[in-house]
Amino acid sequence: MSIQTAKRLETVEEYYFSKKLREVRELAASGKPVLNMAIGSPDLDPPEEVVKAIQEAVVVDGAHKYQSYQGLPELRQAIADFYADKYVVNLNPETEILPLMGSKEGIMHISLAYLNEGDEVLIPNPGYPTYASVTNLVGAKPIFYDLVEENDWAPDFHSLSKMDLSKVKIMWINYPNMPTGASGNISMFKKIIDFAKKHSILLVKDNPYSFILNDSPVSILSIEGAKEVALELNSLSKTFNMAGWRVGMVSGSSDKIEAILKVKSNMDSGMFQGIQRGAIAALRISNGWYDKMNAIYEKRRELIWELASLLGCSYDKTAKGMFVWAKLPEGTNAVDFIDTILYKNDIFIAPGDIFGSNGKGYIRFSLCITQENIKEAIKRLQVTA
Repeated sequence: MSIQTAKRLETVEEYYFSKKLREVRELAASGKPVLNMAIGSPDLDPPEEVVKAIQEAVVVDGAHKYQSYQGLPELRQAIADFYADKYVVNLNPETEILPLMGSKEGIMHISLAYLNEGDEVLIPNPGYPTYASVTNLVGAKPIFYDLVEENDWAPDFHSLSKMDLSKVKIMWINYPNMPTGASGNISMFKKIIDFAKKHSILLVKDNPYSFILNDSPVSILSIEGAKEVALELNSLSKTFNMAGWRVGMVSGSSDKIEAILKVKSNMDSGMFQGIQRGAIAALRISNGWYDKMNAIYEKRRELIWELASLLGCSYDKTAKGMFVWAKLPEGTNAVDFIDTILYKNDIFIAPGDIFGSNGKGYIRFSLCITQENIKEAIKRLQVTA
């Protein structure tokens, strides 16, 4: 007997890294010394204060009970204080902040809260593949808008204004951008907000890379009038090396947060209190933490630039975030190129194609790899050059 899966599964494929990492693990298991330069999973430790906070929280009375769907009041206050200090954004911790088990789940929660079958969603190309897969899973239709190097990876509002936007319900943006590293700017964010207001679109800014090699972190909510149309997702995963902790947040006007909470409260039973205590400690950490992390990433990035140059790539030295987005020599197929590097040099790099058609001809390096391993990659490529 065969039990058929839901038709919605026909709209998505297994996540590229889920499939490719199986292949990489098989190579490693066979004795291949594969260097993984593709995944943005921080390899550094969280702050000591964070680890200590969760250790202490484990023995607190009531720590192992169900927790509030809205998170601890102290966590929401810590998020509000963080936004006020880092972004100059005032948020009501009672009504305008919702902690999440990682910002990735927020993509699903927001989509379930706002999208009906047949609604359309504006998704950046290149961009994070989960925006499109979640859109498909909930029965809505992805509409890809172009980001291109010639326009500094910013939306082309002239082209967008010519589209039929009558069915568009949500627009996803992501700056500092993944995968390109484009930072965006206040002028661009103002244009996006005006565009969203004009066409009654919910604008969602995904903002997990604010503090990685970026001197000017910006929240979309800092723009006047943004709360009328915008939500912001954020995460502790990259900034505090807490990817496995699964701590994120969504912020915005109270009516939008209430709508998302209706979904979330039916999907989980609250975040473990110890993790929340650790998150509070992270959000209150001194600025020295950011300087320490960025000093490490700067050294790694310089070596990645050297590696990219060795491969004949061009890249933008002003880009922000946890990755280096590099353009291959004209006419090079990125998927074939990275497979050759993988099997010839035991180095795994992400092909730009997985982020959309505008990623063709590009590759993405992660900075979540030690200087020693980057130097080893350079050595391997020099030997076979």
